[in-house]
Amino acid sequence: LQFDYDGCRINILDTPGHQDFSEDTYRTLMAVDSAVMVIDVAKGVEAQTKKLFKVCKQRGIPIFTFVNKLDHYGKLPIDLMDEIENVLGIRSYPMNWPIGQDGQYMGVYDRRNDKVLLFAADTTHGQQARIADVYEPDDPAVIERVGEATWQALKDDIELLDEAGEEFDMEKVNSGELTPMFFGSAMTNFGVQDFLEGYIRMAPTPQPRLSSDGLIAPDDEKFSGFVFKIQANMNPAHRDRLAFIRICSGKFERNMSVWHERSGKIIKLAQPQQFLAQDRQIIDTAYPGDIVGLFDPG
Repeated sequence: LQFDYDGCRINILDTPGHQDFSEDTYRTLMAVDSAVMVIDVAKGVEAQTKKLFKVCKQRGIPIFTFVNKLDHYGKLPIDLMDEIENVLGIRSYPMNWPIGQDGQYMGVYDRRNDKVLLFAADTTHGQQARIADVYEPDDPAVIERVGEATWQALKDDIELLDEAGEEFDMEKVNSGELTPMFFGSAMTNFGVQDFLEGYIRMAPTPQPRLSSDGLIAPDDEKFSGFVFKIQANMNPAHRDRLAFIRICSGKFERNMSVWHERSGKIIKLAQPQQFLAQDRQIIDTAYPGDIVGLFDPG
């Protein structure tokens, strides 16, 4: 899935989390520059997450954490931080912090910008973006909306994080030693925009790739890419097969001819496709970091 947001182009490579699809996911992790680890607030770190995290750790992939389903009862945020550190061996830095408790969350505190975001009640079950009212932390309206007890609990939590928590270090994030942590609920559009904007601010741009001929820089003018996944029957009506390519350098152009290393032949890259929501679109150009699906005749 590819989409543009705030001047950035994002390619999402998503695979099922079920263990039956482990090999599929391992191959996909070869093509990414960063990973988003989604944690269920009630279940915490699950078995499959441990396996995938191990692969990310081995490759030094930056990991961004989104704690999901805050509209349900679950573990305390501080307990989830401890679990991530103890089970996965990576420290976390909360970029925001939920306001409320036990699934009754009313907003988040943005630590980076020192702002309070309080959300309107969700009446559309996530079908529409929730309106967020932005306040200064010392605004009396905040205490009036969340209550004195909840506000004091938030202040205590933030004080604890500031004094005893990790310091934010972008070098550690880039090396996979520290994970920026966000809280929210995808179903109710709670905290999602806050995560997305934080992610595109910190996530790495397309990185160099190691090949048998050495390191390939993304700004190299020569075209290069690698196939990391082949998927059959994505369109049952045509029994098609697509080869998914991660572009490493140069500019991809529709119908261009390239050297295919494994077969030792020149092949034509025809019918390039990208996926936008449920739709496929034929594309003419693509660039390093983009993922292109190519019709594979065998």
